[in-house]
Amino acid sequence: MITKRSFGNAAAALALIAGAGPALALDEITVGYFLEWPMPFQYAKEMGTYEDEMGVSINWVSFDTGTAMSAAMASGDVQLSVSQGVPPFVVATSAGQDLQVLDVAVSYSDNDNCVVRSDLEIDKDSADELAGKKVAVPLGTAAHYGFLKQMDHFGVALDSLEIVDMAPPDGAAAIAQGSVDMACGWGGSLRRMKEHGNVLLTGAEKEELGILVFDVTSGPAAFVAENSDLVASFLKVTADANAMWNSGEHEAEMLPVIAKDAGMDEDATAETIATFIFPDVDTQLSDKWLGGGSQEFMKGVAEVFVSAGSIDSALASYENAVNTGPLAAANGM
Repeated sequence: MITKRSFGNAAAALALIAGAGPALALDEITVGYFLEWPMPFQYAKEMGTYEDEMGVSINWVSFDTGTAMSAAMASGDVQLSVSQGVPPFVVATSAGQDLQVLDVAVSYSDNDNCVVRSDLEIDKDSADELAGKKVAVPLGTAAHYGFLKQMDHFGVALDSLEIVDMAPPDGAAAIAQGSVDMACGWGGSLRRMKEHGNVLLTGAEKEELGILVFDVTSGPAAFVAENSDLVASFLKVTADANAMWNSGEHEAEMLPVIAKDAGMDEDATAETIATFIFPDVDTQLSDKWLGGGSQEFMKGVAEVFVSAGSIDSALASYENAVNTGPLAAANGM
């Protein structure tokens, strides 16, 4: 396998600098999120609900990948990240960065995938023809994990591929230009990739193989411990926005606001968000998710990355990487 950049050493470096940022001003926090990734929280974001309920000013900063979110949290520049992928979270915590999962932000098996260039005419029945091909993969992300699991399923050896580390927007441009044979990504980038190719497996087919795709709200453990009430308030606003969307009664009101904040047109926003599931708090706290299932899933993700040589080692357990305290408190607010 040829990789243009390894993320294992970078993750280790992030762990060393964690907590090195400036002291936090309690009247302001910085929160990371993704553009072209429409979610109900963006309605509350644009309405100023977070600031009203939390009593602090929020500096919202957009990112291209979850690995970049980890770096920003390690440096102290970001206090919370909304919709960070589980694989980049696992990469960071496996390297020693003290992050915690705070909620299940979204489940989206149909909105994170790999696309093969159309002119190659490769599908799930001829996936072995990928050997020798060039693939754009955002390393350390949910898309990377899904890529590894799919290649294992199809029996395509990683060392037979040229794997290039590219953020999804760059991967979409590369497959459009024909400079890569396959690209992996999510959201708007995935939609653009599909204009030039096809997926190997649908979301449902991936789930049958145990390839779950979900994001979390995460934050540095020290920040969460010192500001648990503030974090609970943040999660409460998010949960209320999700409930408002899930009711189906406010889409006309919320969709234009979400689309604008996501940097998308309304049709693309509706198409994307229709593939998302926003579980309620009780569901998030259940055994399937934060009550144990997510911790087991993170262990599995780490072991896949170790087997692929992407990280040096997995933690013995990821139980301490999940903190349900603030979410449980939010549920009682």
